[in-house]
Amino acid sequence: MGMEGGDVFKAKLDQFMERFGMRAPGEIDITRVRWKEAPTMLVPSILSHIRSNAPNEHREKFKQGEQEANEAIQVLLARVKATRGGLRKAKKLSRLITLYRNTVGIRELPKYIIIRYFDIYREAILEEANILFEKGIIENKEDVFYLTLDELVALLEKRFTDDVKELIHSRKGLEMQYRKLTPPRVMTSDGEIFTAERSNEQAPPVALIGIPVSAGIAEGYVKVVRRLEEGSLNKGDILVAPYTDPGWTPLFHSAKALVTEIGGMMTHGSVVAREYGIPAVVGVENATKILKDGQYVRVDGTKGYVQILDEKN
Repeated sequence: MGMEGGDVFKAKLDQFMERFGMRAPGEIDITRVRWKEAPTMLVPSILSHIRSNAPNEHREKFKQGEQEANEAIQVLLARVKATRGGLRKAKKLSRLITLYRNTVGIRELPKYIIIRYFDIYREAILEEANILFEKGIIENKEDVFYLTLDELVALLEKRFTDDVKELIHSRKGLEMQYRKLTPPRVMTSDGEIFTAERSNEQAPPVALIGIPVSAGIAEGYVKVVRRLEEGSLNKGDILVAPYTDPGWTPLFHSAKALVTEIGGMMTHGSVVAREYGIPAVVGVENATKILKDGQYVRVDGTKGYVQILDEKN
């Protein structure tokens, strides 16, 4: 590498990509570009982390969180012991807490394995797409994802009779139309759509209402991030996003709180926010449109609201 420390960084990056390079924003969609295919999408997150966090700060935060969790467990067990039959109850509860804390991470393993398989499938499809691209049958390798698997096989076996370029162009047009649509939050299997307006008596007037998923209160400046590639946060920024998934996790090191438009108690952003100990409110409708970069806000992850306090000077 052409700069001091570059070789060390590249070695660590290669090691990271070997384990996690198959991940990406919206990774459950096989058409999404993976980190290893476009490592530059991680550059804003890396630079934000370097700028906003001291060396080993994340390890210190982890130790602090672990200590706070252990203290909370002891307080909880002490309260249980003070009840009737408390010693027996506390012993059982202690075992359940230990079991939970040592096994809850397994819930992420199936998703990790699925995404690794998706990576293999994606590589195989793109390998065939490259053959079609070199022959001029398709205009771009990524165009192959506008075909079904049956159509791809027929095309490779020269059984495809339609104009493939015209078909792909037509489907791209449909995609652009669909992208302009806003899907309903709730739709029954019969197609019935429910709409509702959230209310929260504990929230101040005109506050944005959402679902409280990670307790605590934080104040800071808004940073709206609609795509991971835009994810350049300063230390203490309030991360406002449409949603988050595992591909967004690097941003949580710098965020002081999280606000998303989509989510519930067990969606990615909620779980990771609790792990990082930052307040979070999810399900805030049109949060990325209403909140603007530089606004000073209060995020109450206990009561479930976001209050705009002032504009950034």
